[in-house]
Amino acid sequence: MVEPPGELITVARIARPQGIRGEVIADLLTDFPERFARLTEVRVVWPSGKAAVIGLERARPHLGRIILKLKGYDTRNEAESLRDVRLTLPREQLVELPADNYYDFDLVDCVVSTATGLAVGKVTSVHNFGAAPLLVVRGGDEKERLIPLASSICTEVDVANKRIVIEPPEGLLEL
Repeated sequence: MVEPPGELITVARIARPQGIRGEVIADLLTDFPERFARLTEVRVVWPSGKAAVIGLERARPHLGRIILKLKGYDTRNEAESLRDVRLTLPREQLVELPADNYYDFDLVDCVVSTATGLAVGKVTSVHNFGAAPLLVVRGGDEKERLIPLASSICTEVDVANKRIVIEPPEGLLEL
């Protein structure tokens, strides 16, 4: 999920109730699920936009997802009201990444140009599969290009100024 800078960042989305004691199962939208073990409360945002801070009684991983028990939600019916709720964190609570690693939402909306100044377009999304993430870049011609986020191609990544400079191998921009 892409969030504007300075806003809350979604780290999980509740899929459905789990069992009969108020637990819920959530899809993880973070590479750092261990953070839930340290949290005592979570910021939640309902699809309607309503937001709240709710106590987190426990969290445990389950088959690539996470099972959560939120304070005050003790039955399956109460847990049902949490369906599609987003669990969020303020940007300042995100895990600091090593150099040359980026959060996908920081890359979205970056303007991409070549080292010679040719405008390529703007990053619309990031696909994370394969050897390197792929930047989905849409240009003024509405053509979509896939550019590997590899240091040999993306020679300058400046997320603070929303700018990426590339040195594309021959033929990459024609694909």
